[in-house]
Amino acid sequence: MPVKLVFGGKLTQSDPKDFPVVIIGQLPHITSITFDDVKTKLAPRVDKETFDQGVGSLSSSPTSSCPLWLRNATIAALPVKCSRHNAPSRAHSLSKLVKTFLLGQEEFVVIVCERKDAYALGCSVARVLPLFSGKSGQSAEDHMLTVEFLLVGEDKGKPLTKDDLHAMSASAHGIRLAAEIVDKPCSHMNTDHFVKEAEIIAGELKITPFIVRGEDLKEKGFGGIYNVGRSAEHPPALVVLSHKPEGATKNIAWVGKGIVFDTGGLCIKTRQGMCGMKRDCGGAAGILGAFYAAVKLGFSENLHAVFCLAENAVGPLATRTDDVYTHYSGRTVEVNNTDAEGRLVLADGVAYARKDLKADVVVDMATLTGAQGIATGKYHGSIVTNDENMELWCVKAGQNSADLVHPMPYSPELHFPEFNSAIADAKNSVADRSNAQVSCAGLYIASNLGFDYSGVWLHIDMAAPVHSGERATGYGVALLATLFGQMSHNSLLKYIAPPVSIQEAMEVENEDSAKKIRRH
Repeated sequence: MPVKLVFGGKLTQSDPKDFPVVIIGQLPHITSITFDDVKTKLAPRVDKETFDQGVGSLSSSPTSSCPLWLRNATIAALPVKCSRHNAPSRAHSLSKLVKTFLLGQEEFVVIVCERKDAYALGCSVARVLPLFSGKSGQSAEDHMLTVEFLLVGEDKGKPLTKDDLHAMSASAHGIRLAAEIVDKPCSHMNTDHFVKEAEIIAGELKITPFIVRGEDLKEKGFGGIYNVGRSAEHPPALVVLSHKPEGATKNIAWVGKGIVFDTGGLCIKTRQGMCGMKRDCGGAAGILGAFYAAVKLGFSENLHAVFCLAENAVGPLATRTDDVYTHYSGRTVEVNNTDAEGRLVLADGVAYARKDLKADVVVDMATLTGAQGIATGKYHGSIVTNDENMELWCVKAGQNSADLVHPMPYSPELHFPEFNSAIADAKNSVADRSNAQVSCAGLYIASNLGFDYSGVWLHIDMAAPVHSGERATGYGVALLATLFGQMSHNSLLKYIAPPVSIQEAMEVENEDSAKKIRRH
């Protein structure tokens, strides 16, 4: 059974004989506490002398640990060094340490940190606790992992508040939900299953979903989603969840790529290249988890989650190269690569966000290109945006949440010509794959939103960080919750969110547009 994850704002009494414990923090934080601060988790098995010797043995190497009592009580240090493109919390190192020391029974993790790092570190534990398993013979009994925080620095002696813990709990649920969806193979997570997951979340949040499926997609003009998914056993779908609180004045749309399995279509992938393509719904899964967390934590503006769901299957109805289709935006596409299908479904999604949802901010998130992993690696997602402020804020939100990102060039005039077509508005795959491929892929989506779009557009390509090894990470949930934290009623999200509010960004955008109109 899956581990039940619980967060606590202060340390509770427990005996490591019955409840194993690992105490983790950066070395300066660990050395700033005393045995009395953690005695409640260690006594009577560990005394002050043993604790002090254990702390003294820790080093500033990348990670360091020392057993205090058998395997049931351990103290571990996170790296001291941290580059400017890493998360200051060292959350990725904490994930690895927690995964190493868990014993698979009711146990505790004590995190010694400053308040500003608590959210990222709490989420990092959730990332290594998967929910899905297809193994037989597993115990039917679940067990609990309790994460407790001991704050140091300015907030030393102050426990995390109920509001702080609520932020972690809701986000952890969203992270684990997203990871579960991505971990499940298409036999367990086809488009019908994904629609059901969205309906369950909608029910929990008291939202009525808007769903367009199968032939209705064709009739309503969603040529991208329909034609990508029409050959599969389970029909493609557009699902929209909308949170509309009283007093809201802005519309935020998060659009997710939900390709539940990607064969590559008639441009079929290699045998090895096709393994792992159950993860191609990672963008939509991350947005579902983020939407759940954001609404649970009190999102103050209109928030729409748009899921573009399809299985890119091979069959008699599969899209052919040379076919020409019309997107929801009205733009036509000449398909020259059926394995560049994610941008086809997202093009419909962002067009819907602009035309029907009247979105002021559109974020699309997708496992879009293999080039992303080459460009920014397996920890950093790649971002492309039409707004410089959004670029800076997203990088900051990535560092504060540990869902790291790094910017790619935004130069439509230089890169979009790669999609030139003699018979349609664009081809769906570039002429030169060595010319800023990550940026180009994002620009195809942006072209269906419109390069004249006066709002803020952000594209997040997270093909590599969506998983670590053979397990999904729930990437994107904490990133979006943090990036839009200024629109949350939750005090912790507001505390770690980028310092300039998204509302101000939209006001600046509108002012710039007004100035342009006045100049002309």
